[in-house]
Amino acid sequence: MTLMQVDIGKTLRSGQREFRLRARFATDSKRVVIYGASGAGKSQLLKAIAGLSRPDEGRIVLAGRTLFDSAARIDLPAQQRRVGYLFQDYALFPHLNVRQNITFGLQRGLLNPPAKADGEAVRYWLQAFALEAVAHQTPDQLSGGQRQRVALARALIAEPAALLLDEPFAALDPALRVRMRTELDELQRRLDVPMLLITHDPDDASTFGGHMLTMADGAIAEEGA
Repeated sequence: MTLMQVDIGKTLRSGQREFRLRARFATDSKRVVIYGASGAGKSQLLKAIAGLSRPDEGRIVLAGRTLFDSAARIDLPAQQRRVGYLFQDYALFPHLNVRQNITFGLQRGLLNPPAKADGEAVRYWLQAFALEAVAHQTPDQLSGGQRQRVALARALIAEPAALLLDEPFAALDPALRVRMRTELDELQRRLDVPMLLITHDPDDASTFGGHMLTMADGAIAEEGA
């Protein structure tokens, strides 16, 4: 079964500038890397898959579920798409501690989880990512690697059908980038969760590129293993 099918178009305008996203691909790989320079349209594509941006036209199907279909007037809200999204800056809530940030991945609505949020799933991910000792701390008290682990735990706690990662190592220093790249590689293999990663770093591409897509000027310019 084809794991993911994307065939979408969207025009973005800013003043006199116009950018046309026209992305089309299909894959049965559980590791997809979209590689390209800044401004190629990678983040816009990821946001469309996640439901954070609505295409003008086209279709998005994940594991047999139609997430978006302009012709059939299907547009599932982001909360119903069952995808975990890791933002480039991790987008942790600065006023919430590690437990609360992770628990937020299970919640619907705007109420903050309690400071001592607990549960089997929360305990599992705190242990899995070695975050138990810092569970009471806020993001500004964490290292870059710890912040990334918290963001990953928040994305994975809801058992998503796919994990979408927007330049996940760009904010890390070179040494930490190597270590976190290895950790994510091992985590994805262990969980066997489908992963779509966008990057402009060739080292990311060589590590995670099961199915490689090169993007330029809003379109898939090249495709290969």
